[in-house]
Amino acid sequence: MGARIGEERDEKDGVMATDFYWSYTDEPHASRRRQILSKYPQIKELFGPDPWAFPKIALVVSIQLATATLLQDASFLKILLVAYFFGAFLNHNLFLAVHELSHNLAFSTPSYNRWLGIFANLPIGVPMSITFQKYHLEHHRYQGVDGLDMDIPSKFEAYMVRNAFTKSIWVVLQLFFYALRPLFLKPKPPCLWEFTNLSIQLALDALMVYCYGWRSFGYLIASTFVGGGLHPMAGHFISEHYVFNPNQETYSYYGPLNLLTWNVGYHNEHHDFPRIPGSRLHKVKEIAPEYYEGLVSYNSWCKVIYMYITDKSVGPFSRMKRKPKKSE
Repeated sequence: MGARIGEERDEKDGVMATDFYWSYTDEPHASRRRQILSKYPQIKELFGPDPWAFPKIALVVSIQLATATLLQDASFLKILLVAYFFGAFLNHNLFLAVHELSHNLAFSTPSYNRWLGIFANLPIGVPMSITFQKYHLEHHRYQGVDGLDMDIPSKFEAYMVRNAFTKSIWVVLQLFFYALRPLFLKPKPPCLWEFTNLSIQLALDALMVYCYGWRSFGYLIASTFVGGGLHPMAGHFISEHYVFNPNQETYSYYGPLNLLTWNVGYHNEHHDFPRIPGSRLHKVKEIAPEYYEGLVSYNSWCKVIYMYITDKSVGPFSRMKRKPKKSE
């Protein structure tokens, strides 16, 4: 088994970096993909849509909207507790369903995936499905490339977040940074699909407020943002690419929350094979174990969040970057 961060890593008082880790090689996934496919061509059989994606998304959307209606007269405390311990898991599941759909892994026709993404977006409360796809595919194509990969924190974030206290605040608000960062650093003109996403989302939000009141709508918003902050599900934001080991820039998680997150924890496998849906990602490691067992991995997203906050040497600068090529 590969080493797991936090189990074989020395705990030392470090000094937080003042710059990113800079790599002068290409990202590792394309070369590993070629090696694996050369040795195990049968992995191509895993490519293609997940026929169960639509019913899984429809079930979660239905449960979350029904829960919101049941909380129309609930107290603020009850709404917050239900949002944290129940709704956050559902809305984060839908956020990662949107991630799945950004790779066109529910249908062969791209437009069908966009429509399903807009549907999955509904309980999240804020339109993000189409915009997410625009930036996320660049994260795969230009992993770590300065100015192109918007998954990497800005220098402003990195300079502001310098100790355990500010890191805690950053973790609580990380969904805001994640969503707003590309709009400030690399704004793109909106497309018709984004206006469609916006219109349908606002219509659902208005309908929820009109029929069931602000508390039901507030539950949906709370489920989104508490679930994107200091919450076990949000551990994947940090676990995927924050560098705890200078020799590795992508990390997988093999814990139980993969069941609720479309196996996004299999993140090395996902970047190696973004055309394989989450429901089949685990098979990549089963077929080609020698390519993954030597990599550092996680078994707890809660532990990742704790390590990120408490480790003095780790912060928003703990990401791998590379200079853009002239053609990019």
